[in-house]
Amino acid sequence: MAEFPTSARVVIIGGGVVGVSTLYHLAKAGWSDCVLIEKNELTAGSTWHAAGNTPNFAGSWAVMNMQRYSLEMYRTLADDVDYPINYHVTGAIRLAHTKDRMREFERVASMGRYQGLQMDMLEPHQIQDYYPFMETHDLEGALWDPLDGDIDPAQLTQAMAKGARDLGANIQRFCPATGVSRDGNGWIVHTEKGDISCDYVMNAAGYYAARVGEWFKPYGGRDVPLTVMSHQYFLTEEIPEIKEWTVANGGGHLPMIRDVDTSYYLRQDNYGLNLGPYERNCKAHWITEDDPMPHDFSFQLYPDDLDRLEWYIEDAMERVPLLGSQGVGRVINGPIPYAPDGLPMMGPMPGVKNAFEAHSFTFGIAQGGGAGKVMAEWIMHGETEWDMWAVDGRRYTDHADADFSLKKALETYGHEYAMHFPHHEWPAARDKKLSPNHERLVADGGQMGAYNGWERANWFAKDGDDTSEEGTETWAREGSWTARVKEEVEAVRDGVGVIDMCGFSRFTLKGEGAAEWLRGTVAGALPKAGRMNLIYLSDNRGRIVTEMSCIRHGEDDFTLMTAAVAQWHDFDLLANKLPEGLELVDVSKAYTTMLVTGPQSRDLLAAISDADLASGWLSLQNATVAGHEATLTRVSFVGELGWEVHVATENAAAVYTAIRDGGATPFGMFALDSMRIEKGYRTWKGDLSTDYTMLEGGLERFVRLNKEQDFPGKAALQAEKQQGSKKGFVTLVVEAPFADAPYMSTVWSGDEVVGETTSGNFGYRVNKSIALGVVRSDLTEPGTELEVEIFGERCKAVVQPDQPLWDPENERLRA
Repeated sequence: MAEFPTSARVVIIGGGVVGVSTLYHLAKAGWSDCVLIEKNELTAGSTWHAAGNTPNFAGSWAVMNMQRYSLEMYRTLADDVDYPINYHVTGAIRLAHTKDRMREFERVASMGRYQGLQMDMLEPHQIQDYYPFMETHDLEGALWDPLDGDIDPAQLTQAMAKGARDLGANIQRFCPATGVSRDGNGWIVHTEKGDISCDYVMNAAGYYAARVGEWFKPYGGRDVPLTVMSHQYFLTEEIPEIKEWTVANGGGHLPMIRDVDTSYYLRQDNYGLNLGPYERNCKAHWITEDDPMPHDFSFQLYPDDLDRLEWYIEDAMERVPLLGSQGVGRVINGPIPYAPDGLPMMGPMPGVKNAFEAHSFTFGIAQGGGAGKVMAEWIMHGETEWDMWAVDGRRYTDHADADFSLKKALETYGHEYAMHFPHHEWPAARDKKLSPNHERLVADGGQMGAYNGWERANWFAKDGDDTSEEGTETWAREGSWTARVKEEVEAVRDGVGVIDMCGFSRFTLKGEGAAEWLRGTVAGALPKAGRMNLIYLSDNRGRIVTEMSCIRHGEDDFTLMTAAVAQWHDFDLLANKLPEGLELVDVSKAYTTMLVTGPQSRDLLAAISDADLASGWLSLQNATVAGHEATLTRVSFVGELGWEVHVATENAAAVYTAIRDGGATPFGMFALDSMRIEKGYRTWKGDLSTDYTMLEGGLERFVRLNKEQDFPGKAALQAEKQQGSKKGFVTLVVEAPFADAPYMSTVWSGDEVVGETTSGNFGYRVNKSIALGVVRSDLTEPGTELEVEIFGERCKAVVQPDQPLWDPENERLRA
């Protein structure tokens, strides 16, 4: 074993596939002075008992990037590090029982083609060409991924460990960590063998990550939102027909089957089969006092519990009758960590400087290679090649308590292969953060959605509307909400509407020099005192990191507002760079916001407030509304005359009641999104992501390349401005009869992929399906005809002039 170190650049806690992959990627990038510590042998946690399946398929762009990278890396890894690995690239058939499932497959296949992956749609009669032992009479079709397969998890991990060691990295096995303490901006990691001082530390402790997370709470950390789930799969005894087929096919393996509508995977293992269901009646462990988490569960399993799987086993036997021809050879029932949404928790540790996390991987083998690459980039450079918000640990904030985490993990595991429809809300663990107006919103028919735990109305139903969960399980634009959203938009367009926008992330920034610090932090200009504007933070490559509303009360007195879900992400961005003497405070819960907007909004507010309603666009004022102190900002995300009314949370119900009693029609998030896309306004981590530079994202008017401050990304943007951008932001009008363009829909010019959509919706004021997106720069001219692929259908799309589709001169907004 390597000599025990007393110092390192990075210490990684946890020797599973993700921790080892991160060490390997750090060493490959030149950071060999790094240490991984593992309390037992490498792979002792979830890695050793993992099934080792390696799909490309993912509904998330970020996750697909990680998995694609992993599989590419694994195909050459054995040769790269000179270590044998059993890796079977068998291909996989993903079965569809319904047309909706085929639409999901079409969408993912389109994303895959953009990333260079060939996934093919199969008709039922074609499936048996790939898998002759399967019954296909009741299927709608299938998706074929030729690069899917399975890999030996232990060999994979040991191969990367060898690669890391060969490059000079240090692995300490049988070296339990016991805690951490601060050393300036760095860390001391305490172990049973001694202390290690380091610049950065990473929690890669798998299903023990919540326990390790406790060590960081004195330094700003939080309870890790992780639940340990029991996942079972079993291996049959040898099946003669499979042995015969394998021999006849030169030793090749049958493809993997995933019956996602039933919820299991089935693959060949030696000459038998491996069946792994994700059952609805699933089970979590180590969540009660009578079932405590053991200090060490290395290389251990839970008792078999096949009764839970009975229905799934019977269904799989009907699909592949050979499965029932032999007995069960071995049952694996082991712990797997689950974040609330089933995606990993990666990136900077929320609230803790120079600490990182990479845990809660439910598909850690498939994602391990890509996860190591991403984490090495985050640690070394503070930014990643791909936008990784989908897996960023800061996506969950203080609403993600133990109750939330458990309920969501049970829901997510039981719906592991579920389709995530655009108008559907998952029902578990709701009502974590409620607006003071919640009861009124529900009484008015509000159909609620969760936004960083805050309940907001998506739309308002009327008597007779279908408000069932089943009614939202569709990819189609049309549903019970359609007529109501249209009515809400028309009420705003023709009269006055109000939306309760509880949960905005809101930070106060004060102190001498605050303005000057901000000038060197953001890409553009600051507003004058008494005014507001939009500010953007870019990374070192000039890519879009975030957008904030900057409200300036005085020379060095600001309120910065950002998306609800961006709360911890954006606070960290500022707090980690904040110089001494400045004060940054999160006041998100202390205040709330109502947007009052529409051509009659001035008349309504005049009747209940003493505000100067003649003040101009982007102005700011303190006033009294319904007898309570308020701040009014002259801005409207829907593109109509309007004001954001910011009030103390305790006064919100009285102010909202006065606005409603004054004649405002309530509208929801669906109507808001419809109207904002007509104005070309961007969504956070949709249109605004680090996949694009400020210039590619069409935000040049918010950049000041000639200002003296050297903000992050300035040099990169100056170079891009000089050389020209390769991509450009566009608004597209799409002939989309069935559904609007989902995020990351492929854009085509002839037979060439030329870009992607970043958001899509139907605009009820212009009566058109609209998509925002980024395409090759030579195709951004207005009038250019392109195609957007929506669930496998290419729909004509026309590039629009660089102005809003609704009220292009902003006359209504500035009235």
